[in-house]
Amino acid sequence: MESRIDIPKVEPAAYQAMYGLEKYLSTSKIDPILLELIKMRASQINGCAFCLNMHSTDARKIGETEQRLYLLNAWKETTLFTEKEKAVLALTEEVTLITNHVSDATYQKAAGFFSESELAQIIMAIVTINAWNRLAITAKVMVG
Repeated sequence: MESRIDIPKVEPAAYQAMYGLEKYLSTSKIDPILLELIKMRASQINGCAFCLNMHSTDARKIGETEQRLYLLNAWKETTLFTEKEKAVLALTEEVTLITNHVSDATYQKAAGFFSESELAQIIMAIVTINAWNRLAITAKVMVG
């Protein structure tokens, strides 16, 4: 596979604007492990090898276990994730697969665990990783 375009080089202002969202998220109140789970799950759905590689590495560095990373795509079938994490993973899936829309049940379950501000930050995290996935996949950003 050959890379297509180096967006940071061709359009650095656009890339910096996108990176601004990432900088914002680093200052959010989202638990760092939960943030990496969001990034991993959306990247699994989207099939973004570059982001999966990056965020699995980042998750391990902050203490996420191999077992949970391996079972993330089957989170509904395990007891390894808390109800709070499951609510966010369900929201991540529905926002990522937006053609099916976000159900009221999924939204309300997540809203039951987080303040409006926290929920807004989580939604921004989901939207941001989906944008990064689309950039990396379209540009064919290489892993390694």
